[in-house]
Amino acid sequence: MNRNLWLLALCQGLFLTNNVVFIAINGLVGLQLAPFGWMATLPVMGYVVGGALSTPLVARTQMRWGRKVSFQIGLAVAVLSALLCAAAAFAGNFWLLCTATLVAGYYSANGQLYRFAAAELAAPDYREKAVSLVLAGGLLGAIAGPNLASATRTLFPAAFAGAYVALMAVALLSMACMAAIRFQVQPPVLNAAGQPARGRPLPELMRQPAFIVAVLGAALGYGVMNLLMAATPLAMQVCGFAFDDAALVLQWHVIGMFAPGFFTGHLIKRYGVLPIMGAGVLLNFACVTVALMGVELHHFGIALFMLGVGWNFLFTGSTALALTAYRPEEKDRAQAALNFCVFATLAVSSLFSGVLVTTQGWTLLNYGSLAPIAITGAALLWLALRQRRTRAA
Repeated sequence: MNRNLWLLALCQGLFLTNNVVFIAINGLVGLQLAPFGWMATLPVMGYVVGGALSTPLVARTQMRWGRKVSFQIGLAVAVLSALLCAAAAFAGNFWLLCTATLVAGYYSANGQLYRFAAAELAAPDYREKAVSLVLAGGLLGAIAGPNLASATRTLFPAAFAGAYVALMAVALLSMACMAAIRFQVQPPVLNAAGQPARGRPLPELMRQPAFIVAVLGAALGYGVMNLLMAATPLAMQVCGFAFDDAALVLQWHVIGMFAPGFFTGHLIKRYGVLPIMGAGVLLNFACVTVALMGVELHHFGIALFMLGVGWNFLFTGSTALALTAYRPEEKDRAQAALNFCVFATLAVSSLFSGVLVTTQGWTLLNYGSLAPIAITGAALLWLALRQRRTRAA
């Protein structure tokens, strides 16, 4: 871990602080302001829809101005969107809140590229560990996010307006850290004629088995995690728990998401990427099993913690697998395609999270999450068998 990677890990932690606060409060603020209860998670959905819509634009800014400038633009948008969210809370305007979270998606689309930038700041043999350790910076979000939301939710008469104001300060701090990072300038890759290489077209990239499984692992793993995580504060409120209880559960969930980052890279190097992703699938199944056993505080806490660890294994593994599926000149389009699939899945899961938990309940929501978990497991098995046949041949 060099100085640049430590600073990038800190930026990742501040990025996750923003995300955790958004997840913890957007559904609750949405429930207060929405015309109908099933619309409560639309602000959460707006965040990920904004991320999906922003991925092509972020890819172009990365190609034109490089990592640093693009990341700083994303942080400026974070300040603006947090200001708009605070204004929506003060005004009691549900649609302004949805618009603000849609704008905030641009910051999210930038932040999702921090893990790929980590691989470029490390030696080639250290890429998996660099990705894993920078993701571990999210531990800051696990600790700071729920506590920040709890400490600032009554700062102003409008509920949670203080939390949005605090997120403006978080984004400004991240801008200062980002300014101190020295990103490596990647020399252009030239073809045989001495011209800049364009690489393979996106459809060809996306047909590769490794890329397909990387997309499924990242998108469905993130989608299941978001489906259950976004619904947890609402489900706990229905079950009579206080906001501080929900914040504690989310804190342990995010610890589960990022604490394994200190060793996930080592596990991938030792056992391979597919077995670690498979362990993530098994942990997701275990999460649903515990969640279906009851609705006491410890059921929510244990289930969400295992969900976090399972997400870490799947997401870190998917990132490492994706790094093997494209060439340097193809990175921007490949990373944009991967992140678009993640955000599109998150958008769907955010909508269904609010609809299912408010109309069908927590139990049906968990049963519904079994299908994408099973699809991810089947995809991993397919790629493992394909690789075994290739080695045998």
